[in-house]
Amino acid sequence: MKNFKSILAIAIVSILFTSCSSDDDANPLPINEEEIITTLNATLTSAGNTITLSSQDLDGDGPDLPVITVSSALAANTTYTGSLDLLNETEDPAESITAEIEEEDDEHQFFFSSSLVNTAYLDMDADGNPVGLAFTLTTSDAGTGSLTIILRHEPVKSADGVSDGDITNAGGETDISVTFPISVE
Repeated sequence: MKNFKSILAIAIVSILFTSCSSDDDANPLPINEEEIITTLNATLTSAGNTITLSSQDLDGDGPDLPVITVSSALAANTTYTGSLDLLNETEDPAESITAEIEEEDDEHQFFFSSSLVNTAYLDMDADGNPVGLAFTLTTSDAGTGSLTIILRHEPVKSADGVSDGDITNAGGETDISVTFPISVE
């Protein structure tokens, strides 16, 4: 009976030590929640002309499609200076996601895709890698098509081509992807 009590005591102590480990509680991993982005506004300016491209999706993955607007056609063979502004309009007042992207610019990169225009980055993170909140957009000859703007969270910015805006090897997760119908006149 004495051996049984000793074995029982050892078993209880073993269970307590393994189930009450404080290693996980002492150093929890920081949680970096993904941004909620409901609105993406692109502003393009050239020679005093301003064109805005806007996507607003207030229900996120809900049943309603985003409302996409383009204020006017782009001029042929013209270079525009572009800027992006992102918002979370589920908050009141709306929360600027642009500020968060600027703070965490090493963890974000925008990618641009179009057969009608070429883009170039104007802003870089501390390591000299592109971000894309500021950019140039150069049109070609007249035509119609689209401009896709994608924001990737935690892309591999040092991969070949990524610094040139090639999303192929970027990895990471897409925070927002919007395709704007555009025309060049």
